[in-house]
Amino acid sequence: MEKDYLKTRFEPEEFEKLKKKLVRYECALDVVRTQLSNLNTYYNNFEAINPIEHIKHRLKSPESIAGKLKKKDLPVTADAADEHLSDIAGIRIICSYAKNIYEIVEIIKSQEAFTVVSEKDYLRNVKKTGYRSYHMIVEVNLGHLFSEQTCRVEIQLRTSAMDFWATLEHKVRYKYDGQIPEQLSGELQNCAEQIHALDERMYLIHKVVDMINQSEVDIEQIGY
Repeated sequence: MEKDYLKTRFEPEEFEKLKKKLVRYECALDVVRTQLSNLNTYYNNFEAINPIEHIKHRLKSPESIAGKLKKKDLPVTADAADEHLSDIAGIRIICSYAKNIYEIVEIIKSQEAFTVVSEKDYLRNVKKTGYRSYHMIVEVNLGHLFSEQTCRVEIQLRTSAMDFWATLEHKVRYKYDGQIPEQLSGELQNCAEQIHALDERMYLIHKVVDMINQSEVDIEQIGY
């Protein structure tokens, strides 16, 4: 049976209002995407290694927005979405290693095109589920064409392994409507710990190879 919140829809008048608001979010998303694309281009051309593997983006559908408002017991209106939801526009940056994430975070903070309004570090403060990621909400001023209005864009930064786990966990959570059986929840937590250990191990190998390349010493001399 389809979950109740998935059946939620905007009334026609509110839907028209939402469509106009989504234009603003799409413009804000483009601003952030451009800055990140420039960063990606810089790394590809001026640095030996690009820590960014790829960048994803999405704009929530009206149905998804309505469902989230319903789950939060908020009115299903365009204004409520604008006021209470910070992830209507979203970007996900997939990094090679967890250590790279903080490097990218600092670069994002230095951008003049937008302002960071909130951060949540789920790398150091891991969720009970095992979820790891770094979340940022940035605010974009859309300029005089939009009467200096601002829009929020959510940025998530993860490694490939974290992204794989989060995608699987999301599917399981959806399947059980958020009430994951204890045994399955335990398995997911166990997998999260193993993925974290793998991330750390892969980074160590990466650093060892760097040392070998720089000093031209044999791996036995490093004691790895």
